[in-house]
Amino acid sequence: MSIILNLPEARVLGCLLEKERTTPEYYPLTLNSLLAACNQTTNRDPVVAYDESTVSKALDELREKQLITLVHMATARVPKYRHRLPDVFDVDARQMSLLAVLLLRGPQTAAELRARTERLCGPSDLTSIEEGLQAMANAHQPLARALPPRPGQKERRFVQLLTGEPTFVPTEPEPSARSSQPMSSEIEELRNEVGSLRAELQALRTEFQRFRDERGP
Repeated sequence: MSIILNLPEARVLGCLLEKERTTPEYYPLTLNSLLAACNQTTNRDPVVAYDESTVSKALDELREKQLITLVHMATARVPKYRHRLPDVFDVDARQMSLLAVLLLRGPQTAAELRARTERLCGPSDLTSIEEGLQAMANAHQPLARALPPRPGQKERRFVQLLTGEPTFVPTEPEPSARSSQPMSSEIEELRNEVGSLRAELQALRTEFQRFRDERGP
């Protein structure tokens, strides 16, 4: 059975994946730390303003799906949470970094993923990024896939599939495409107007020549 996350669950899981790499000294995370991570205004798209109950509910649902676990530490006064993604899916560190960025920032190109995963798993080239994405696309439960290129662009974007297949909104045509028909009409009108002006000019020239002929030298 496939695991499908709602948006708060995806944000919480993405934050756990990210903070494990970027702030390992504070990982696993407390509820308050997760709340702050979810509501960050940097490296997030969209930016959200979850309250504590939203994050708590997402944590409970992720625990039911066995994607996170509650950790009681002797040195901590409150419980903490860590993800269990490698226990559920066959993913390595680079693939988890890719998934973290896709969960937290939405669809990305391979070049964007290369730049934005560097702080999570170190430098990489486009080949290794694309290989990681392909491995996730070919998994028993696909975790990512390529989107069709947007109009006027050649570079593909990639999207995570833990929240299910993306809902496609019909893309607005590019401005040049939208305006092609009105522009054609305007050009045709201008041509007609120029033709009329030329005809009037020719008529004036004829009239003027007749006037000169009547007056004589």
